Amino acid sequence: MSDIMIFKRYEKKYRITQEKRDALLSLVGSHLTPDKHGKSTLCSLYLDTPDFLLIRNSIDADVYKEKLRLRSYGAPSGDAKIFFEIKKKLNGIVYKRRVSMRLDEAFAYIGDGKKPLDSQIMREIDYLMRRYESPKPSVCTICEREAFFDTQNSAVRLTLDGSLRYRMGEFPTEDNIRDGVRILPEGEYILEIKTAGAMPLYLASALSELGIYPSSFSKYAYAYYDIIKKKEDNVK
Repeated sequence: MSDIMIFKRYEKKYRITQEKRDALLSLVGSHLTPDKHGKSTLCSLYLDTPDFLLIRNSIDADVYKEKLRLRSYGAPSGDAKIFFEIKKKLNGIVYKRRVSMRLDEAFAYIGDGKKPLDSQIMREIDYLMRRYESPKPSVCTICEREAFFDTQNSAVRLTLDGSLRYRMGEFPTEDNIRDGVRILPEGEYILEIKTAGAMPLYLASALSELGIYPSSFSKYAYAYYDIIKKKEDNVK
């Protein structure tokens, strides 16, 4: 896993089909190289209150959004290293701050509030945990990710997330990591382009040529809406 713990960047999302994914990689592939993860199963376990206050605040906010999550590459075991992350978005700029720890350390902290380490980022996480009165694991989103960076500028990163799905309240295991409630149909992807500044001309030109346009999309928000809809349907 990357040792970079602080990010500040612009992120643009696009919802695309398999055909446009293939066409885009055909056009821009010579400018890209796979990052250290290459293809991986990305699992993001979001922390929230019982009434989903964090995601509701994020959905309602126009200027500032924040989320707390644990992130792993693959299904983590108790002693596996994961990231504990704060993700914030302010005026279109994404700020991510994270610390690496064992999964069992993260769960112990979520349970008893005793910080497993002392650092500036851990103190920021602890502040949010206390502000939201100890949020607990809520929804885990899972996807199959392909990740690339620009061969001339490593600050430019492109990811393609397919087979999007979610599960309630916990990380998947090796046995059930392919399971979950579908977020998007098979063959649809969320493309994310992450930059420190302007998008490279070759990439902007390829998006224009293929008619790929930005689309606001949050995996956790989609899962939340699906959960609420199912609860309402059960009440009827």
